Amino acid sequence: MNYNAKLDEALDALHDEGRYRVFMNIARTRGQFPRANWTRPDGTVQEIAVWCGNDYLGMGQNPVVLDAMHQAINAYGAGSGGTRNISGTTLLHNALEAEIADLHQKEAALVFTSAYIANESTLSVLPKLFPGMIIFSDALNHASMIEGVRHGRCEKQIWRHNDLDHLRELLQAADPDAPKLIAFESVYSMDGDFGPLREVCDLAEEFGALTYLDEVHAVGMYGAHGGGVSEQEGLTDRIDIINGTLGKAFGVMGGYIAASARMVDAVRSYAPGFIFTTSLPPAILAGAQASIAYLKEHQELRDQQQDAAKVLKLRLKAMGLPVIDSPSHIVPVHVGNPVKCKNLSDSLLDDFGIYVQPINYPTVPRGTERLRFTPSPVHDFGMIDALVGALDSLWKQCELSRAAIAS
Repeated sequence: MNYNAKLDEALDALHDEGRYRVFMNIARTRGQFPRANWTRPDGTVQEIAVWCGNDYLGMGQNPVVLDAMHQAINAYGAGSGGTRNISGTTLLHNALEAEIADLHQKEAALVFTSAYIANESTLSVLPKLFPGMIIFSDALNHASMIEGVRHGRCEKQIWRHNDLDHLRELLQAADPDAPKLIAFESVYSMDGDFGPLREVCDLAEEFGALTYLDEVHAVGMYGAHGGGVSEQEGLTDRIDIINGTLGKAFGVMGGYIAASARMVDAVRSYAPGFIFTTSLPPAILAGAQASIAYLKEHQELRDQQQDAAKVLKLRLKAMGLPVIDSPSHIVPVHVGNPVKCKNLSDSLLDDFGIYVQPINYPTVPRGTERLRFTPSPVHDFGMIDALVGALDSLWKQCELSRAAIAS
């Protein structure tokens, strides 16, 4: 076997399809968000505006968060010292989990190194805790949820995205005595649409199923305290397990679940992805707790972000650009061709200093390639003007369709 040739073959296939991914070497400067410095391949440095980050509210630059992280380093040092079971549980872990539990009005929470690991670990262990479990998973669930369900090695039923009639059909056809779990998301990040939380909860209660909600793109962003769409719709008490992240709106790193104390205790006791992983370090824990506490009290950041998203959508629509019409804070613009999507991204960066990553297969289905913009409270009107003008110019050059796209 020529292993190098096989590797070249796999990489060449990505290049040929126009979806080979290049890492951007950027440096975010404290106090300058969303501007950053990009180091080009030739070593020169260019100032750019970041339009595709997941630090939705700029909390990764917030002085309250940074001060908490500095204080934690000075007090406790760099690392945690071990797994949660072996010397790696600290007062800061407990304090952060209490803050998260309060955010979601749950009895307990459990912190993981990422929301991906939280999803994969929890969904894979639930079938072991409930033998014979059937998991009903929305067709557009995140890869981490798909992996978790797969590793759970249980019966799974995929329901068409947000199709409640299909979900009902699958639930009706299932063994009425089997334990069941419905896994879905509140905000689907590629199209920016919402999951039907209330209706799923109704079906779960009717058929005796647990509910598992991924709020990764909603925590910090929705609800009176940033508890997500479930808080905004008054449904927190009807969701059995909530998954969230500390690395997007909260601006730090890590993931978690929030649930009943009994559920959390079982997951922490049986999930290998939790048991055998070194725990998060003190600075991350302190920064995340400070961010959550801050956003519980600062609705104005959520309001400003929503306003920026609305303005950008209206401006793009006014230019006839094919915005995927979503109700959330995410602004996807349909391209439909991987090569042109990459070319648009490259031209925006090289010619206009605007950084937005192309979203190609396998993140989205082939033929639905897009640019995905995430405006923040500090993307001002001048930056929006520059973005809209650049897109309008490049759309003409690339001879792309301006037909409207439905969500």
